[in-house]
Amino acid sequence: MMPYGFAGGAYGSGMMLFGWLISLLVIIALGLSIAALWKYLTKK
Repeated sequence: MMPYGFAGGAYGSGMMLFGWLISLLVIIALGLSIAALWKYLTKK
């Protein structure tokens, strides 16, 4: 049986990495949408 701290730490770090990747993707998507909107507005 694994120690609880080790299992919890591994699970926590995995979830933290997952959340970090999701936030990074959200930031990239926001940046791209803002850039596209800015180009569209300045083109008019």
